[in-house]
Amino acid sequence: MQGEELRQRIKEVMVEELMLEMEPAEIGDTTPIFGGDGLGLDSVDALQLVVALEKYFGLKIGNAGEAKGILESVETIAQEIEKSA
Repeated sequence: MQGEELRQRIKEVMVEELMLEMEPAEIGDTTPIFGGDGLGLDSVDALQLVVALEKYFGLKIGNAGEAKGILESVETIAQEIEKSA
């Protein structure tokens, strides 16, 4: 799974696993996941997201520093999954 299909699936997983009150289509590929100008998720959400990404996509995120860069947006998550595929 790559490209647009992968990005759509990541959004679906985020909405499902984090119980977001929005549709996957409302999440832009480059919308920041954390912070007030993006989806506004917090550290608890980040932990759930890391677990979900491993469960659904086999993406293992080793440490917090690495996670910060990977979990910026759907786009950065997708790039990391494509790299490890």
